[in-house]
Amino acid sequence: MAQERSLPSVVERMWGREPVTRRGPRPRLDLATITAAAIEIADAEGLAGVSMASVASRVEVAATALYRYVGSKEELLIAMADAAAPAPPEPGGMTWRAYLAVWTRAQRDLLLGHPWLLSVAAPVPPMGPRRLLWLDRALAALDGTGLDDGEKINVASTLTGYALTDAALVHAVAGGDPRMEEAGITGAADYGEVLAGVLDPEAYPALSAAMRSGAMRGAEGWVDDGDFVFGLELLLDGIEALIRRRALKGDVREE
Repeated sequence: MAQERSLPSVVERMWGREPVTRRGPRPRLDLATITAAAIEIADAEGLAGVSMASVASRVEVAATALYRYVGSKEELLIAMADAAAPAPPEPGGMTWRAYLAVWTRAQRDLLLGHPWLLSVAAPVPPMGPRRLLWLDRALAALDGTGLDDGEKINVASTLTGYALTDAALVHAVAGGDPRMEEAGITGAADYGEVLAGVLDPEAYPALSAAMRSGAMRGAEGWVDDGDFVFGLELLLDGIEALIRRRALKGDVREE
């Protein structure tokens, strides 16, 4: 017998699949109102300020009233991570490469605008309607490239991972990570100097030489836009090479 599959209840609600009740007054709460309040708190105070009690206070209900919509703080975070995402960029006639560059940058900027997402955005496939809309637009941008659907999804996942990693680095060196602040590291150059002082040239010959040569001094703390563009162009070049390989294989099959 095939295993029956269903979405978590909070995800069902994210898709608007609220149970319909015909009796009693219309509920004055909904998941959108709850997540909007939670996001406001997280933006102002970080995730430490988000609790069922604080959200309930923001929407002026008892904390127990929230459990009809979210069963736990973990479920609330799932809903918040999806609700925080705006509509994805529109293609507007752009090439696949130009669109995915804009698409990846927008994801990075979203994370920097809501840094608490860096603690929530676990590397799991998206299930909410907003995040899946972003995935849909990325796949649509790759139509006509010769990549199969699995390859298109892998491209989108790789670019999403890059946006997450870059945003985490930028946030950390901008004072978002107390460990970096404690070490006096405010940029890539500081990081390079710290490593140059601790690396043993015999155990780490290549890395030690790179740090001692000042390789990190040009990175300007990973905040400089050139660093982001360098990595993004590297990935897009790889995608373009993959598309060319697929086109060449297609030509061989047709001969």
